[in-house]
Amino acid sequence: MKNSILAFVLSFIIIGGVLFLLPINLFSGEIVENSTGTSKTISAPLSLSYFIGVGFQESEMDNIESFYLTGEGYAMAFCFLFGIPFLIALRVYLNSKKKL
Repeated sequence: MKNSILAFVLSFIIIGGVLFLLPINLFSGEIVENSTGTSKTISAPLSLSYFIGVGFQESEMDNIESFYLTGEGYAMAFCFLFGIPFLIALRVYLNSKKKL
């Protein structure tokens, strides 16, 4: 049981670190842009690193009011951050249970 929890925590940290520190545009999102005085929403893939300020230049954000993930983007982020580590931990748990 300890090994499976350790596997979950380590894989969560590794996957989360990659997704939050590298600008990998995987997650469905929307960008609210205000360049002509009117706001328009643009669908675009976003990276989780944008939410902590990594992966973009300040000059690129001049006309951007905000950006956010859509429901599909949140679901995908949940699957990557919790689903994959859960499957890895389950695999470790079942493998250790099989040896007993």
